[in-house]
Amino acid sequence: MRVLLLTLFCLTLTAQDIAVRAEKLYTVSGAMITDGVIIIQKGKITAVGKASDIQVPEGMKVLRHKVAVPGLIDGHSTVGFSGLLNQPHDQDQVERSAPMQPELRAIDAYNPKDPLVRFLSNRGITTVHTGHGPGALISGQTLIAKTFGNTIDETVMVPEAMIAATLGDSIRNTEGKAPGTRSKAMAMLRSELLATQDFMKKRRVAKSGQEPDRSLRMEALIQVLRRERPLLITAQKSIDIMGALRLAKEFNIQLVLDGASDAHLLIQEIKTSGVSVIIHPLMTYPRGEMENMNLETPSLLQKAGIPFIFQSGYEAYVPKTRVVLWEAGMAAGNGLSFDQTLYAVTLGAARLLGIQGRVGSLEVGKDGDLALFTGDPFEWTTRCTGTIINGRLVSDGEALKD
Repeated sequence: MRVLLLTLFCLTLTAQDIAVRAEKLYTVSGAMITDGVIIIQKGKITAVGKASDIQVPEGMKVLRHKVAVPGLIDGHSTVGFSGLLNQPHDQDQVERSAPMQPELRAIDAYNPKDPLVRFLSNRGITTVHTGHGPGALISGQTLIAKTFGNTIDETVMVPEAMIAATLGDSIRNTEGKAPGTRSKAMAMLRSELLATQDFMKKRRVAKSGQEPDRSLRMEALIQVLRRERPLLITAQKSIDIMGALRLAKEFNIQLVLDGASDAHLLIQEIKTSGVSVIIHPLMTYPRGEMENMNLETPSLLQKAGIPFIFQSGYEAYVPKTRVVLWEAGMAAGNGLSFDQTLYAVTLGAARLLGIQGRVGSLEVGKDGDLALFTGDPFEWTTRCTGTIINGRLVSDGEALKD
């Protein structure tokens, strides 16, 4: 076994030119290809099509699998921040010293070598949108990264993706500290955004040499007010969802709803607002703020034409992360078609996160990210038999057999 793992490790570091032949090849951007081939050279896809139409370069390694799909994308996670050991020293997802800290950069805390990152890559997840999680009014920033690499520079695709905020019971404080109520939370958010607008105005009209001092806090929120970065608001109950929608309308900011357990009760309101949804993990427990969760919410969002994707979310107990593939599988069994489900965990996720130019579908020029399976990825008995990231075979299924 040690020899096998060493061989696989060496292969993941060196393999750049590789071909995959699959009985079913789902490109997502086009029709499914029976007996398809995809060729990856120097980490990028250089050819996709039927095996009969593509000449595999002589000497190139060919992997044969039942099903090949684009690498899966986790729409929102805290993996790399909420570590496997579940001890204070590896839990960096929430800083509780103050209720609002938009200046906290995800890139300063992300651990690409945490075993949970590898756990996900072994199951076909090749890209994660992760960072500071729910638990504070504004907990910090998020990033987007690949699930393979030794350093942040190797793995991170987008170092500053969104700013994460939370509304609802999970941030209420009953010990006399802010925010104590929903009204207080909304007032604090509005005040912070108004203060940022004032800071922007002072910068704009200040004479040379009289500009206000730099503020990391304000600079982060300026990007939100300029619609350069979305505000990701975790809100489960309808009252909190409506609060988030009002805030987005008042300040004309790009809002992404996260969680949104009560979304099925507000389909028209969400559609009218034009926001996107990163739906809560469908395998979570229907309790507390999520007591109204509905397994058919993804299909209802789909019918209404509301953009949505799947997430693993924040898991408070070990193993500290869910697997977005299985969350998507629940939607596939509750109203979504196979194609709709696959889209939401690949190209749909890439588009919502703004990384569709590199990942999300199997097209020439995109990153060589693939997830390989023994059958339908959304069937519980199907096994992930390989994961390729940037043209590197990072898992061949052996890790799942130990």
